[in-house]
Amino acid sequence: MIKKILFQDTSFRDGFQSIFGARAFTKDFIPAVEAAVAAGITHFEAGGGARFQAPFMYCGESAFDMMDAFRTAVGPDIRLQTLARGINVVALEQQPADMIDLHAKMFKKHGMTRIRNFDALNDFNNLIYSGQCIVDAGLEHEVVVTMMELPRGCSGAHDAEFYVNTLRQILDAGVPYSSVCFKDASGTSNPRKVHETFKAARKLLGDKVELRMHTHETCGTGIAQYLAAIEAGCDGVCVGRAPLSGGTAQPDLFSLWHALKGTDYDLDIDVEKIMEANVIAKECLKDYEFPPEALGIDTDVIFSPMPGGALTANTLMMRENKTFHRYPEVIKAMSECVARGGYGTSVTPVSQFYFQQAYANVMLGPWKKITDGYGNMVLGYYGKTPVSPDPEIVKIASEQMKKPVFTGDPIKDLEPGIPKAKKVLEENSLPVTDENIFIIGALATKGGNKGLDFLKGNFKVTVPKKDPNKPAATPAPTPAAAPVAATAPAAPIAARATGQNGRTYSVSVSGKTFELHVQPL
Repeated sequence: MIKKILFQDTSFRDGFQSIFGARAFTKDFIPAVEAAVAAGITHFEAGGGARFQAPFMYCGESAFDMMDAFRTAVGPDIRLQTLARGINVVALEQQPADMIDLHAKMFKKHGMTRIRNFDALNDFNNLIYSGQCIVDAGLEHEVVVTMMELPRGCSGAHDAEFYVNTLRQILDAGVPYSSVCFKDASGTSNPRKVHETFKAARKLLGDKVELRMHTHETCGTGIAQYLAAIEAGCDGVCVGRAPLSGGTAQPDLFSLWHALKGTDYDLDIDVEKIMEANVIAKECLKDYEFPPEALGIDTDVIFSPMPGGALTANTLMMRENKTFHRYPEVIKAMSECVARGGYGTSVTPVSQFYFQQAYANVMLGPWKKITDGYGNMVLGYYGKTPVSPDPEIVKIASEQMKKPVFTGDPIKDLEPGIPKAKKVLEENSLPVTDENIFIIGALATKGGNKGLDFLKGNFKVTVPKKDPNKPAATPAPTPAAAPVAATAPAAPIAARATGQNGRTYSVSVSGKTFELHVQPL
């Protein structure tokens, strides 16, 4: 009996994030969404993650408007899914309880069906309240265990036993859920480990729970991971479609369809219709610049697990800062940051903590400057890391940041966010709506409030599109031939047959004649 494997099309969220740093205009891709629905695709990732922040910060658009347009394009019956980060929801800092609750209500209001919810530290305590808010808002809650491969020489977490124990803690805590996902943002987990994890998880969950996997093709093993998971009981996966698949993005839908031929599993797709939808997607995005590092595989991430969804955001930043030439050094330094930081999974926001610390270590010297995110993580302000961070790094962080180690609930003592956001809006004579309140709360940083900047029109659009005003590249001029004496004109290329069907060519270059013999293999 053939088992139908479910799939979510992540092209228009994780594909954008992994290739363009999440920077894409809504009007450019909505026709591609409509074409995908016409081709029979019924489940899309439609926002969340960095696709909440990026529209405001880089596109001059509201993420809520984008989600509304997505829902209008697909109609009422298609499943639209977003990504949330536990107590961080769609912000880079942990949010107070009232903002976590408002997040779920706003995403329900703007047409979403399901929220995939993870904690980068695999601290189940960070999923309890956020998961309950999602369910209370009338949304499906897909609870997540995050995965990656540890740097060489590291052990103590991120094996099958660790992942299943994390899942067991989630279940024992009573976190409400409609489905379970194992998420490998860097795509680095060994396929055998994936198989063992899913086999044990299926046994723990029973046969009726929808079990899914998410990975990236960044280091070239995404399809192998999916095959391993499917054979061990996985029900559904995340895939991208051309031109938003492969490389730093998700494994391609057709690649998986092809890999499943001759097995007991099938994707049940209309290949011809999806090929047509892919053509439309390519046309919609023909004016976008695809960075080369997003299009190929990078096996260095096996040793320094950099997620596809963060890689291009960071390389765009380094290009803008004129430091991209030092990217290989930063990736190498990231390995040490993972090894000494307590093994939080390299997925947003922890992947950014690792990268920012590695960048500082390269640019300023090892551990000369502890960055805020990394420092707060090793000190416990985001929750409990899978293993204890290196005591030396904890000491350095505590001294530099003048903060003690924290072992409590990361959101328990946070000041409510809604009253603070209302005050900001009122002080700036801006409408006090739930959307604006959430925008102010989610986009606040120590360097300012990007949400307030957006609402006041103070933003710069930086979407990686080709400049229509930039002149087309002209071919390099052909060097003029060196003058030759009138008595020695350049002879044309001539050829004569030689033995065994070979040919010898007489070639004249700058008045000199050479013989080139070509023998067939």
